Amino acid sequence: MISAVQFTQFSAQALNQSFEAFLVPDADRYLMLKTLLEKLRLSHEVVSICGNRHFLLAPGNVSRACVNSAIILVAHYDRVIGSPGANDNSAAVFELLDVAISLRRERINGWLIIFTDKEELVHGERLVDQGSYSLVKKLIASGLGRPKVFIFDACGSGDTLVISTTAEYLLKNENRAGGAQTRIRLRQLRSRALETTRRLHIERVYLIPTPFSDDAGFLRAGLAAQTITVLPANEVAAFAALLRNAPAYIDALFKQDASARLEASLIPQTWRRLNSPDDTHPHLTPQYFPEVMRFIRGLCE
Repeated sequence: MISAVQFTQFSAQALNQSFEAFLVPDADRYLMLKTLLEKLRLSHEVVSICGNRHFLLAPGNVSRACVNSAIILVAHYDRVIGSPGANDNSAAVFELLDVAISLRRERINGWLIIFTDKEELVHGERLVDQGSYSLVKKLIASGLGRPKVFIFDACGSGDTLVISTTAEYLLKNENRAGGAQTRIRLRQLRSRALETTRRLHIERVYLIPTPFSDDAGFLRAGLAAQTITVLPANEVAAFAALLRNAPAYIDALFKQDASARLEASLIPQTWRRLNSPDDTHPHLTPQYFPEVMRFIRGLCE
């Protein structure tokens, strides 16, 4: 039997060796992730629904955690065809794997990690086609309560945390039942995130709208979710100033009609690389991964 120290060393080595292989064009990311979870001895289950396969990780019984978890941490593991997906979204997946190992080692309970499938939509698909939508519907039907949900997307390039305000945009014109309660839950999630940054003395933090993530599917399914991403300080500062001085650009950022979208040159360069062949390992900033993981662990405390 190996010692705790030896297993920690083995875990770090397994993560490092698996990451670059995860980016290979023809990698079977589902099989690789499942194999890695087994090597790391992380308790998990696979939920297959609507042709998508989602991973659920918990400190103990996964089914019980789905009902009782106080906090859910989410990252999608799929990627756009033709993109290595280094930042979108391999970095966040491996950051959450590292966090899962440390939470287990520190015997912190009350959490559930979900690696979602089918976050990326192709032209013509709707939000209800997102894998997170059907998954959340299934979990709610199975007794899921109202946990605090935090989604981590594109958390591998940059030194500044971005707490997304996109969910507010999605709900702006929503008049369906429960909308007011969802807005309250979103404010609570944002307060939890900001409180965590203050407690951990994380000073580089912005509140701005970001591209859609699994928050869209979660919200459409009736569950509030707060997305967290990361950007380089200079990019986020310039983008935040642009949106302050020209608020109309916020609407353009989310337009489906390509002719009405925000001019590409105004979007942070890090986001322009997403979903493209340029989303590669060299563009990541692994020196800042520990700060992201410290924040994630802080949310669970």
